[in-house]
Amino acid sequence: MTSTVPAPVARTADGHALQAVLLDMDGTLVDTEGFWWEIEVDVFGELGHRLDESWRDVVVGGPMTRSAGFLIESTGADIGLAELSVLLNERFEARIADQVPLMPGAERLLAELARHNVPTALVSASHRRVIDQVLLTLGRDRFHLTVAGDEVARTKPHPDPYLMAARALGAHPSRCAVIEDTATGVASAEAAGCRVVAIPSVGRIAPAPGRTIVRSLEDVDLPFLRSLITPMN
Repeated sequence: MTSTVPAPVARTADGHALQAVLLDMDGTLVDTEGFWWEIEVDVFGELGHRLDESWRDVVVGGPMTRSAGFLIESTGADIGLAELSVLLNERFEARIADQVPLMPGAERLLAELARHNVPTALVSASHRRVIDQVLLTLGRDRFHLTVAGDEVARTKPHPDPYLMAARALGAHPSRCAVIEDTATGVASAEAAGCRVVAIPSVGRIAPAPGRTIVRSLEDVDLPFLRSLITPMN
């Protein structure tokens, strides 16, 4: 189930306007985007189909229904969407059963946010069962809230997941900094009205007004995130 324990958020005495930090999971905090593609290649290979490498940019960061649906339609594979979704999730869970590799800078940033009591949410298009397994590595206590792709009516690129997270934390979306690694996730966060830091993992993310693009999480810390939010009057 989604954790919905709200955190008290408000402008701090020293004038900081940042109310919450919302983070994507795959490719942002954990180095797993490549795992999904490798699993998709293997599964479709077993079904007698070869995936075109160019399709990787299409499916990255998307909800399972969109990614799996696209691959079924593109290959003509004889498998249903529900069956494929279960199969891919099971393979992914097995892949990360022992250890989930963290992205450079992830451990430091999460520790810094926790140390300063910054309300933090994990917002992912992955299903709850996958998120719960990854949290064994990331640490469930690092997040006030987690939102899974199968817990919202419309997941990324729609704004619903980030709106849900901001609302549950008692934060205004415009006072939330979001960290994402895909164009799909960036579109979701910006549609929700959040300030986005993009760290491209697989596909390119184009520059845009109000969007900050950095090389890795090692370039991100709390002062940097606070600097992105305009102080309230």
